[in-house]
Amino acid sequence: MSNLMHAHHELFKRTPDEQFDSMESLFTHCEIQRNNSRDIWRQPQEVRPRIQGESLILGAGSDGDLLLNDWSFSQLCRLALVSKETVNRVAPDTASRILNDTLPTGSKPLQMLATNDKLRSIHGVAYSRLWNSQLLDVVCQAGGDFCPPPPAMNGGTGLYCGEQDLFCFLIDPTGWIEVGGEAFAPGFFVWNSEVGRRSLGISTFWFQKVCRNHIVWDAIEVVEFKRKHTGNISESLLEIQRLIERLDRKAGCPPRWFPSHDHQSDGNKPRNNNGRCHEVPPQRGSLKRHRHEGIEPAQPRRQAVHAVEPGRCTDARKRQPDIRG
Repeated sequence: MSNLMHAHHELFKRTPDEQFDSMESLFTHCEIQRNNSRDIWRQPQEVRPRIQGESLILGAGSDGDLLLNDWSFSQLCRLALVSKETVNRVAPDTASRILNDTLPTGSKPLQMLATNDKLRSIHGVAYSRLWNSQLLDVVCQAGGDFCPPPPAMNGGTGLYCGEQDLFCFLIDPTGWIEVGGEAFAPGFFVWNSEVGRRSLGISTFWFQKVCRNHIVWDAIEVVEFKRKHTGNISESLLEIQRLIERLDRKAGCPPRWFPSHDHQSDGNKPRNNNGRCHEVPPQRGSLKRHRHEGIEPAQPRRQAVHAVEPGRCTDARKRQPDIRG
């Protein structure tokens, strides 16, 4: 067993404007941002920094002038092979001259992402973008029973999206199963960046407790998949979908080291019929109970996971996620 700190670290680095109270509001935000954004392709010679008032802006040819944020300014400095700290210490007109003298002038175009009049990122030709709303659409369709954990001690929700990246922490509070005589529920982290700040990825797991600092305690079967934003990045959504559906199948049927067996899902468990995630609060006594008589377990793939008692799937003791201070 291990304790997972991913959501804990996100909790304390996110500002209030990066937090969302539901998957619906997060999806809406990401979809609006996508609709207001555009990709701009320009030759390096057309991309020139200049001064407007006391600010450094970037000219993008016929697409006009774009304001820089901290991330796109950092990327611009890396393209020019100059230190961001050095450029920040000099006057704006000096900074403009430094960047104009050092930015590349080759034949390969630059790829820029602009939302309204703000430049969010600048990359070379190898970068492939995946929109946050594309990822959330797959998450909500594959994991419709999953919802955010109970709010953290500072009000953090586990659903975050800022200028640079997205991070979601989701659990299924009705999906408890018994493994080695102990109860575990499924959950996962998923993340992405439209601007190249981090990879696309997911980490799935089975856990026993989530504390109010959003530390996941006693996790087993931790599976992580991540991929850089190159090539056909959208193909990775199939693997993310598969990993989420694997959690859901295991919560609603015999564990994967059992032979296949017909299973009727619990009618009291809320299901998603419209591609959006339900916000389901943790419920005491919502643990599913199913017996599968006459099924002999095969050997588990992971020796660290105790074998489930023969002839039994998810008859775990009734409990809700433990919220510890």
